[in-house]
Amino acid sequence: MIRSMTGYGEAEQDTAVGRLRAEVRTVNHRYFSANLRLARAAERFEPQIREWLRAWMPRGHVNYALRIESQSVVDTEGPTLQLDEARARQYHRALTELKDKLGLPGEVDLALLARYNDLIVPMDDAGAPELDAELVRQVTEAAAESAVRMREQEGERLAADLEARIVSMEGSLDRITVFAPERLIAERDRMRRVVAELLEGISLDEDRIAREIAHLAERMDVSEELVRMRSHIELFRESVAAPAKDPVGKRLSFLVQEMNRETNTIGSKANDSRLEHEVIAIKDEIERLREQIENVE
Repeated sequence: MIRSMTGYGEAEQDTAVGRLRAEVRTVNHRYFSANLRLARAAERFEPQIREWLRAWMPRGHVNYALRIESQSVVDTEGPTLQLDEARARQYHRALTELKDKLGLPGEVDLALLARYNDLIVPMDDAGAPELDAELVRQVTEAAAESAVRMREQEGERLAADLEARIVSMEGSLDRITVFAPERLIAERDRMRRVVAELLEGISLDEDRIAREIAHLAERMDVSEELVRMRSHIELFRESVAAPAKDPVGKRLSFLVQEMNRETNTIGSKANDSRLEHEVIAIKDEIERLREQIENVE
């Protein structure tokens, strides 16, 4: 079954370092792309995290966040921040030297130093034990799995909507199959009537009329297009129902493109208001298919 590319998942795990909290949000994208926001202690795992996420979600844009709550927060709800005093002294010294050298007015005070957001840091960023890569993988994959479950649930709703569009298109194709021969008979009768009026009582050349009708039938025949349309629809259904091991969004997009091509050909051969109305209905459903498929993995 297909998957949507829209999903959300989260997971957490207690460790010696603190509580890991992973959050995954996904939206549609032509390829896999990931935006990661990591606690400083986890930044060294960025390449591995990208690959872990790609394995779960080969297509779509992923926003991933990994936070670490220090053990003091988990246990006592105590302070979560601390001052990087060494860096604050460096800033103060550098700014004071700049003020003296350039003869600038003002004071290097607390208000000025507070503008530098790297002076007060989370406690997990300073002096915390090193993270275990296996724990990072576990919490990352748990959040990704949760997001995939949501994508599968959304995929079921997408599949139901796509099937409704396909059924509607099949109804139009069935009516075109009925109307197309009737249109040819009506065109044959019209041709006989027009020729008879022009000849004003002179006997008709039945062989000539038969050849013209055969030529007309060849130009107006849509049977090949109908066969190809039904073949595309069958493959479309198979792709939607296939196990979601590999992304199928691009394949579905290609099939919809081919459906649109065949529908345009039928429309160019229509020469009948009933067929034209059905072609318009099919093209409307194709456009809705195209919009929905944009969010299929």
